[in-house]
Amino acid sequence: MPNDCISYQKSGYFSPLMNDYLDQNSKLHSLYNRFPTIENFEAQIIEKLSNFNNNHRNSLVAVLQKQYAGIEISHLTEQNIESLKVNNTFTVTTGHQLNLFSGPLYFLYKIISTINLTTELKVKYPAYNFVPVYWMATEDHDFEEINYFNFKGRKFRWNAASSGPVGRLSTDGLADFFEIFEQELGHSTNAETLKKMFQDAYLKHDNLADATRYLANALFGSQGLVIIDADDANLKRNFIPYIKEELLQQTAHKKVLETTQKLKEYDVQVNPREINLFYIENNLRERIIFENDKFKVNNTKIEFSESEILTLLDSNPEKFSPNVIMRPLYQEVILPNLCYIGGGGEIAYWLELKSFFDAVKVSFPILLVRNSVLLATEKQIKKADKLSLNWNDLFSKQSELINEKTKILSEFDIDLTLLKEQLQKQFSILNEITTKTDPSFAGAVKAQEVKQIKGLENLEKRLLKAEKIKLKDTLNRITDLQNELFPNQSLQERQANFSEFYLESGDHLINKLIERLNPLDQQFDIIEF
Repeated sequence: MPNDCISYQKSGYFSPLMNDYLDQNSKLHSLYNRFPTIENFEAQIIEKLSNFNNNHRNSLVAVLQKQYAGIEISHLTEQNIESLKVNNTFTVTTGHQLNLFSGPLYFLYKIISTINLTTELKVKYPAYNFVPVYWMATEDHDFEEINYFNFKGRKFRWNAASSGPVGRLSTDGLADFFEIFEQELGHSTNAETLKKMFQDAYLKHDNLADATRYLANALFGSQGLVIIDADDANLKRNFIPYIKEELLQQTAHKKVLETTQKLKEYDVQVNPREINLFYIENNLRERIIFENDKFKVNNTKIEFSESEILTLLDSNPEKFSPNVIMRPLYQEVILPNLCYIGGGGEIAYWLELKSFFDAVKVSFPILLVRNSVLLATEKQIKKADKLSLNWNDLFSKQSELINEKTKILSEFDIDLTLLKEQLQKQFSILNEITTKTDPSFAGAVKAQEVKQIKGLENLEKRLLKAEKIKLKDTLNRITDLQNELFPNQSLQERQANFSEFYLESGDHLINKLIERLNPLDQQFDIIEF
């Protein structure tokens, strides 16, 4: 099978904004700091060196060491955490929700992109240390987005009640969930590994944050991944000045609104609030709003005067949670970060934020679109070869693929363009006559031309339909293969869970992904496993 290169831009799965970003369209240049090339990291390092508050390093390391207490970690992860105390150490960060059992496959691709980029940076800039970081979205509260995963086309859902930050959610009830899931895994060596991984993560830890940390460490600890839960009072203490400015000045709202005007031709990913902060407790995460000279917690009776809320901020910064607009700033304030790696949707909302970062004098990171991957078995690749399909074919919309293949497989030309052109030439003779006779004749000629062209177009559609019936068996094999590779006519990486592939390949799956993925390439990786 031809190993076509499918660029992100030509895959059909990226938004116009992301395509323009990847093409480095000049109209977006003001919305990011530096484009992700290995050479551009030199200037990013120098800039971050000049304005990162190195006093934050010791508290960062202390928090990480506390969060990792009781977990067996690799020497490399331990070394990476310790190195964050040193001023010449920088991070590359990705973030992800606390999806049950990691959620969709792209969880792996995000983290592997991050690990592999730090490896490249160490080779290019040996005078510095680079640490891969996974930022757990522990303060999110939309439990419905994360309480399930798909395995072999079946959705496994954890039914539980959640109203506060998901990282604090109890794992009670997951033993019953596991009983159902383990029945689907079978009893192979890889199945037993998956069962133990799930049990150790979710049945031996009290909350979702600890469970997810354990799982990510089990998968990527040997590569030195550092996992951070930023729902922490000591980390937020370093963010107090920015929370205070948000409460009193609403800089984010003003600056991001200005930027969204520059993006009005695109679908804007997120819109700023006047105050981009939540108030959180164990079972509560609600927006902070300002009404009638009072700071109020939405949908509650909790309210504060200005002096009261500032006093609370100083004493209990953990009660303040950044929303999607403020979270990136929080990350860049507490981490010596150079680059954020995310999916197209994430990078789209980061592009709204640079003017805000400039206003509060924090370095804006390099933005890198994570690797995307299509995993295909040897059997699937052989099927594609037999059906004369290349990867460009398989990435196309199914209706377009079937129409195109019907035309190729047909014994005759289904395209009636030649007949239409001949018809138009005949009518051109009549059109010459219309200039020499009564104008009423011109209208009759035009109407007849439209009618007959339309008739040929309808015949063309009928002919295409007839050939689809004749070629039904071959076309069904084509659609079946595409549906295997693109479940629900969507990207595999957004649908399937890693366990489905780990069951077949074990650790070889992750090792091969680490070996193959180049984070600075802008194309889909198609990997046989």
